[in-house]
Amino acid sequence: MSCFIGVDVGTGSARAGVFDDSGTLLASHKQDIRMWRAADNIAEQSSDNIWEAVCACVRTAVQHAGIAPDDVQGIGFDAACSLVVLDGEMRPLTVSASGEDARNVIVWMDQRATAQADRINATGHAVLEFVGGRISPEMQTPKLLWLKENMPQTFAGAGQFLDLADFLSWSATGSLARSSCTVTCKWTYLAHEDRWDDSYFNEIGLPELATEAYARIGQRVVPAGTALADGLTAQAAERMGLRPGTPVAAGLIDAHAGGVGTVGADPANGPATTMAYVFGTSACTMASSDQPHKVPGVWGPYYSAMVPGMWLSEGGQSAAGEAIAHLVQTHPAGADAAVQAEAAGLSLQAYLLSLVERRAADPSEPARLAGARVIVPDFLGNRAPYADPSATGVVSGLTLARDMDDLLCTYVAAVLGVCYGLRQIMQVQSTYGVRPQVIAISGGAGESPTIKQLLSDASGVDVIETASPEPVLLGAAMLGAVAGGVHPTIEAAMPAMSSVKTRFTAATGALARFHDARFKAFEDLQKVDQQMRETLSTSAAD
Repeated sequence: MSCFIGVDVGTGSARAGVFDDSGTLLASHKQDIRMWRAADNIAEQSSDNIWEAVCACVRTAVQHAGIAPDDVQGIGFDAACSLVVLDGEMRPLTVSASGEDARNVIVWMDQRATAQADRINATGHAVLEFVGGRISPEMQTPKLLWLKENMPQTFAGAGQFLDLADFLSWSATGSLARSSCTVTCKWTYLAHEDRWDDSYFNEIGLPELATEAYARIGQRVVPAGTALADGLTAQAAERMGLRPGTPVAAGLIDAHAGGVGTVGADPANGPATTMAYVFGTSACTMASSDQPHKVPGVWGPYYSAMVPGMWLSEGGQSAAGEAIAHLVQTHPAGADAAVQAEAAGLSLQAYLLSLVERRAADPSEPARLAGARVIVPDFLGNRAPYADPSATGVVSGLTLARDMDDLLCTYVAAVLGVCYGLRQIMQVQSTYGVRPQVIAISGGAGESPTIKQLLSDASGVDVIETASPEPVLLGAAMLGAVAGGVHPTIEAAMPAMSSVKTRFTAATGALARFHDARFKAFEDLQKVDQQMRETLSTSAAD
């Protein structure tokens, strides 16, 4: 029996899934990971805690699948694009004001490097053309610059700076090879030219990295799916309950694994016309094309960052599921609703969705429950298409109502706000030649058929749901199938291991016009917020 394991490390948990060679999920397991939050912009984790959770998840998933270690022909990792810092002995090295070495991971969502990102962007360096024109504080070079300027002992004492996915593959194999996905998307590696740009690092204030020939951030860069070293080390295999030497693949960023797990599923639309949309705590859009398209405010174009040989345009929303959660939890009726949700054995959002569905005749109708409430969910800034980390969330149409009806109104308006953010990204991309015909969705916040229909109606594009209940884990498992030699390439693995389950068709007629009007209101509100922030900033300067 040929099985493959996919491991996903997100913002709050690690997960592992066991799949057969057709892409069927046999078993999975999840374990929470710890996060430290300080102020509003600091988020830190522990690489030891993450690796412990990963090993426990793999071990448990294999047990639940009822397979033997020899059945596992490959393993692949994906992870959120957090920064892991290790010392010269490859032990955790602090990134925290606490001084605790256990806190050695700057989480992707951490915004401490906003000022450094602004200074980097002010250089106008040519490398920035491949990150949508503006680098984000979510990316790694601003964070490295922050460490140099604010924690010089950590910066100087670091033996390795790793993207989290590359840390996982190193932990499993001992290989320091970096995935082309991670370093291209988050570290400014120019994959289309197979090189780092010395002048960029010299200009932004990190000349050490160029001088040392990038020994601490990646001297060997390989495509995702590449088999690393001699596979699982004996130590990693023992902790995971697997066979030493089990093939391990170079990994992917978590959203990109969701893309690999979905964009090859539709036989009528291949990767070039299917856009991946990962809807979770944050949201990510990934559109592939044969040629590079430089879209202002949209990350990329990145070469071979998701589908080998294709260019990737990556947009997204820094707060998606998290924005919805924040709005419903802080609503006056949120606490009572949370008690009712717990009694029903549901999460708060799942409970609210169930109430919404009871009031709607079909999956498109809940949109009307938003009434006049319009929400721009830029609570963590606008990742795309404005690349504006200082953007803020905006809510209009508030009243003095405090009841459940008003909470449902806020919930639906928040969901639609995320949907209109997706529509806005697609609209901007289309003017630069990136025009996908269908959206392939993955991520926990988009599991409901009602959410998928709302997303299709609000964006104006058909949405497909793939057969796998865990497309992100499946994408990581596909990497394992390639590393294990069962499939020769990622392009071959995608249609062999994924398929379409349901297609959601976009609204037409009056409902389409309804969403057109709400989308216009969304953009108008967003522009007013931009103008107000500029006015207030000018006033403060005076």
